[in-house]
Amino acid sequence: MTENQPRGLLLRLAGPLQSWGTHSKYLWRDTARFPTRSGVVGMLAAALGRERGAPLDDLASLSMTVRVDRPGVVLSDFHTVGGGLPADEQVITVDGKRRPEGKGTLVSKRQYLADAAFTLALTSDNAELLHLCAGALRDPYWPLFLGRRSCPPEGPVLLGNVENPLHHLVRLPLATKGPRHGLQPTDFYSDKPLGQLPVDPDAPDRGDGDHHSGEVTDEPLSFEPLERRYRPRPLYRRAVTLPDAPHAGFGTSYLENLQKYIEIHFATSERSAR
Repeated sequence: MTENQPRGLLLRLAGPLQSWGTHSKYLWRDTARFPTRSGVVGMLAAALGRERGAPLDDLASLSMTVRVDRPGVVLSDFHTVGGGLPADEQVITVDGKRRPEGKGTLVSKRQYLADAAFTLALTSDNAELLHLCAGALRDPYWPLFLGRRSCPPEGPVLLGNVENPLHHLVRLPLATKGPRHGLQPTDFYSDKPLGQLPVDPDAPDRGDGDHHSGEVTDEPLSFEPLERRYRPRPLYRRAVTLPDAPHAGFGTSYLENLQKYIEIHFATSERSAR
């Protein structure tokens, strides 16, 4: 661990459905197995009330590390739009006209993550930006959603604005479901090397996360409706065997353990952020 650890926001992204597209286009909408930078930056922009054409440089500068509490399962939805409508109510094409009779129904396939839960750390040296984003997540200008408008979060998104967020990311209670037989590794994804995770250096894990495992095209450059642009960024992954204590069960027991942790560890840190 280095001195002068950055501050950061801790978020909880959980709900019946989530969808974090990386290759979505036209009639095929996929989902990644974890929240994307573009999806999280878009959520922050919505909370702040920014229009789609507004600059994203400050939000895109936030570093993001994801902890997978529950990976969920992928569901595929056969989706139709426009069927059975009269001619003057058919789906509008890109040139502003209505789709012709017999071709009014659009069929698409859309993927979702069901019953997934993630804890995120968004870190930055810009304390003012973090304070602004924290306030917006507590009282968002537009509703928040988990990748798509049809996927609202099941509860408050913001857990806290804290010092050394990676320390808490590996210690916050895990939202696990069902009995756990022995210690199972927990996956972390980040845009930076994950050797910096503050875990027991002697603990067994699958790789140290200091070498990126691939690329994902989710770095947003523009959210303009007809000019959405993204660029690739390196993806780092590490599977860490965390101590048994953070596994806090599911439902009420998990929420009680989470609230207890926040009350004990976040009160002083939150005051210093204001």
